Order: sequence, then C-alpha cells, then structure tokens
Amino acid sequence: MNEDKKNSKSKIFIIIAIVILIFAVIGVSYAAIFYSKRGEKINTVSTGTLMMSYSENTNGISLTDAYPMTDEVGMTLNQDRQYFDFTVSATTGGETIINYVITAVKESDSTLPDDAIKVYLTNTDEGGETQVLPPTKLSDLSTTDSSYSNAPSGQFVLLASDFRESGTRNYRLRMWISNDYVLPNSSMTYKLRVNVYGSVAV
Repeated sequence: MNEDKKNSKSKIFIIIAIVILIFAVIGVSYAAIFYSKRGEKINTVSTGTLMMSYSENTNGISLTDAYPMTDEVGMTLNQDRQYFDFTVSATTGGETIINYVITAVKESDSTLPDDAIKVYLTNTDEGGETQVLPPTKLSDLSTTDSSYSNAPSGQFVLLASDFRESGTRNYRLRMWISNDYVLPNSSMTYKLRVNVYGSVAV
C-alpha cells in the first residue's frame, strides 16, 4: 500500500516536471524568436564613402598680382592656373544617402579682403560646363556650421548637395578680383583651399 502511494507520488512528480519543462522550452523558444526579429531590424546598417581628387599638386587656387575683371571675363578664364578642376566621388550601399558640402578656406598669407574676390563653380560632367554657383563674392557666401556634413565651422560654402547612388561628379572653380575693387599699389595675393566633407543622411 505504501509502495503504491510512493509510485503514485513519483508519477505525479514526473508529470509535473515534464509539464514545467515543456513550458520552459516554449518560453525560451518564444524569447529567442522575438529577440531575433528585433535584432534583424536594429543590425541593418548601410554605410558609404566619399572622396575628393584633383590633378594639381595642391587642392586650391591662388591669385598673385592679378587685375580686377568683369564677371563675363572671369567666367571664361581657361589658361593654366586660372581655374581648379576637382572630382567628388561617392560609394553608397543599399538606400544610403550621402550628404556632402564643398567648402573654400582662405589661406592665412592672403592679403586681399574677402569682398574683393569672386568665385564661380561649374559642373563639367557632360563635357561642357553647367553653372553650379554663379559669380559670387566670397564675403556674400554662407559659412559652415554644425548642420553641414561634418565640416568644421566657418568655411565658405560653395555647394551643398548629396549622392543617392554611387557616382562621380566633376567640378571647375574659377576665382578673380571683382571689378568694383580698387587695388592698392602694393602687390596683393589671395589663396583659397577647397575641401569636401560628407556624412551619411540619418
């Protein structure tokens, strides 16, 4: 009699243990599936790269002992050292959008003021030239702040744009002294360095 009771108790314990084990397995499986679904969304990350290249030995343009000229003349400058060609390339992945900004920085040894200098930016992708930035005094350009694609603050903005797929864009920058500026008798210079900064759009 005692033996039967012991066997019954053992069977009940075994059944309870099996039921608990089944619930535990179901609970762990559900938790694993739920976490996996969340993880797939969180871990989907796309990145991109941005690169600037140029054929000269410096990434900029300079004026020395130049004379003031009209926009019509400045826009057609095509002699050696009268313009600066450069390329911006992007490699994107998935649906990544890369924001970028082309900036200009005045070199410290420049002696002309910003309001004496005009810049003109064109795109040369199609063999000809398409205006990107009309002739504009540097002093009239906006400058970078924290909203400009990781660019340091205080640089002149020549262009803010984006890449929605991988590609290459070719640009030409011209610079001249504005015809409304009166040159002093002494020799004057102005040097401009061109930079490109990018960031992945969030």
